[in-house]
Amino acid sequence: MIAVIPKTNQSAVVEEFFQLFKTPWEFYREGQSYEVVVATAGEIPNTETRLLILYGADTKNYDSQAKLTVFSKVPHANLTYQGTLVPIYGDTLTFEPTAGSEPCVLTSSGIAGLKMYSTGTIVLRIGYDLFHEIGLLLNAGQPVEKASIPTLEIHIKMLRNWILEAGINLFEIPPVPAGHAFAICLTHDIDFVGIRNHMFDHTMWGFLYRSTVGAFCELVRGRISLSRLLKSWRAAMSLPLVYLGWTRDFWLPFDWYLQIEKGLPTTYFMIPYKNRAGEKLSVEHPKRRATAYDIMDISEWTALLIREGCEIGVHGIDSWHDVEKGREELKRIATAVGNDEIGVRMHWLLRDENSARVIEEAGYVYDSTAGYNESVGYRCGTTQAYRPLGAQRLLELPIHIQDGALFFSQRLGLTEAEAWKRCKSLLHNSKEFGGVLNIIWHDRSPGPERFWGDFYTRLVQEIKTYGVWFGTALQVVRWFQKRRNVTFEPVTLADGRRRVKLRSTRKKIEPPLLLRIHRPLSDRDKYQLLSIDSRTVIDILWAGEVDIELNEAMEISYGSQPNTALRSSES
Repeated sequence: MIAVIPKTNQSAVVEEFFQLFKTPWEFYREGQSYEVVVATAGEIPNTETRLLILYGADTKNYDSQAKLTVFSKVPHANLTYQGTLVPIYGDTLTFEPTAGSEPCVLTSSGIAGLKMYSTGTIVLRIGYDLFHEIGLLLNAGQPVEKASIPTLEIHIKMLRNWILEAGINLFEIPPVPAGHAFAICLTHDIDFVGIRNHMFDHTMWGFLYRSTVGAFCELVRGRISLSRLLKSWRAAMSLPLVYLGWTRDFWLPFDWYLQIEKGLPTTYFMIPYKNRAGEKLSVEHPKRRATAYDIMDISEWTALLIREGCEIGVHGIDSWHDVEKGREELKRIATAVGNDEIGVRMHWLLRDENSARVIEEAGYVYDSTAGYNESVGYRCGTTQAYRPLGAQRLLELPIHIQDGALFFSQRLGLTEAEAWKRCKSLLHNSKEFGGVLNIIWHDRSPGPERFWGDFYTRLVQEIKTYGVWFGTALQVVRWFQKRRNVTFEPVTLADGRRRVKLRSTRKKIEPPLLLRIHRPLSDRDKYQLLSIDSRTVIDILWAGEVDIELNEAMEISYGSQPNTALRSSES
């Protein structure tokens, strides 16, 4: 059991952090002994523990006791931990080394973390405030230049590693569906539904320019091939036939997506009302946000998508800032699809600091707006669905990869080779940290003048090789919610031994959760394996239908059955 001693205003952040790092913990109780104590408060009581981790850029009462000397206070430092860059958005203290201490975190300005030993306790003095950083990530998010770094997940990894390096067993429920490497959401924002709806407007003229003059300029720059240029010109010349209904509308995407994603659950975010640009807009060309279709115009397509196992969500217009309009938009989509368990993603990804509260009050199950228009990566530093601070039940399913961010010249403007490298990096992170990788591919993207369909096809095929769990946005959010519903209840037996009872809602969790036990190897084993990171990991599958108990030796049991009744694997 981990005990936490936070500052007085950090309780909500602590609770959310330990939903993401799902391991037994509690707020510190005086008189209890703990194997691990994590603290950001300034005054730390004398406590019996094997590992004490003190975070903070302010002075602690421990600092004077240990005779620590601060070298500097650095704002917005970039830390280095085991060769990994870790951006810090608040202040960071650097320390002078002391006799018997070991550096464990570094910055370009000096030592940001020291490891010390004190009467049977390992003490880590870390120069930044962990929970302040988590709060910043979940509220404001990361600047676009740090988008590629899953910072929150790295903070979890660091804490986990420090516990294991202290020789302490660790139990957690990782954000990994049992039997899979991680989860995938394939999502599509439906903004146009065909070019036939756009005659002699800015959308049509923009298409003609980009598919003719623009495509020729791209060829000269070496960004597209001659065959791509010819396809663009052919599409431009076919436009009168499209308007006459004599040839296929090349911006109607549903058949193509159903073919490429055959058998895969997918989420489509649909516009509830056409010709509405929305209110409170401080964006360039706000009138262009209005669409020429809405959900009632495409009932045949939505019925087909639902029959194929797809989910329909709201592509919100004003839901991000107005509760009543949010309810109105939700009701319109719910009526059209016959389901009131609805999620939302805002058109143009509009949001502010109050959006989570507004969206929750409007009645949505989840939001999937947190992401970048300008880049790909981790807006809030995490691969997981999380609860925004200030919300009570709403989960945020963050966006990680967006087609326009990859390829638009005003954004990253990558070649396909460069974009592939970026996507592979995000897949690698998902394999390491678990969670969900959430991908947007827009309705116009497979067709002219973008022609991003081949890249998407290749990406989907590559993802399949990772052994992932494909789910709609709603299915993935439900899975994360069931993981969050698991509680850890400390139990003290009559003989003084302590256990932790794991409780769920008794409803089957599918895919099951993993109960992961980390057993640090002995010094002898580490020497033989020549790897200080080597450890025994035991994974046990649990569908949550019965309560189970974990004892001090990290042995799991439930009811009268031995722990072998649960399927396990050891590596």
